[in-house]
Amino acid sequence: MVPSLDPAPSRVLVVDDDEDIRELIIAQLVRDGHDVVGVGTVADIRPALADRPADLIVLDLNLPDGDGLNLCRELRAQGITVGIIMVTARDSAIDRVLGLELGADDYLTKPFEPRELVARVRNLLRRTRDEDGAKSRNARTATFGGWRLDLVQRRLVAPDDRLVMLSSAEFRLLSRFTEAPNIVLTREELLPERAATVTFDRSIDLQISRLRQKMASVPGGDALILTVRNEGYVLASDVTYA
Repeated sequence: MVPSLDPAPSRVLVVDDDEDIRELIIAQLVRDGHDVVGVGTVADIRPALADRPADLIVLDLNLPDGDGLNLCRELRAQGITVGIIMVTARDSAIDRVLGLELGADDYLTKPFEPRELVARVRNLLRRTRDEDGAKSRNARTATFGGWRLDLVQRRLVAPDDRLVMLSSAEFRLLSRFTEAPNIVLTREELLPERAATVTFDRSIDLQISRLRQKMASVPGGDALILTVRNEGYVLASDVTYA
């Protein structure tokens, strides 16, 4: 028998204490070809991940035994880079900021159209596969303005050799900037997988603001990413690779 060359389906962990919503999300993702496991509490998440690592987590913020924000922070602190899409009924800007700041890759507010979630899951998984493939083909470090972006371990090193923690979303943004230094990039170019909605989605502005704050710990670091009014953003530095 000739072995199948089709890639294994991506494994998605759905975390939501509302059984009806959880089952709806699972049904949509299974229909889209994913291997899906659902749990309803924080206590159930770690055994599920230990049983088999997930490629992506759809994470509700309001759980009966804990907060999704704290869980996201713990996972990132442990170096777990699995993609995370936060799904929540909270609609305040501060929750969106916190979610992205603590390492979420995307943020969706309830109620939502199930097909939109499926599209975001598909896009995030594709981005992750593309990044992993590129790194395996050409592992390297991008250096700009004294900063070093490790494209293999997905981390940023300051000019004073201090490690600066990045969320997955921040890493992807900075990677795109280093690929096109001194060139103005529109929001659509920075987030091509969400080009249809990114004009109205301010999360990219929040992510860039967070990057600037983290880089401001070194004099002049916050001035490396500039805003070009009505056009987009630019990394104002030359980039070398090693």
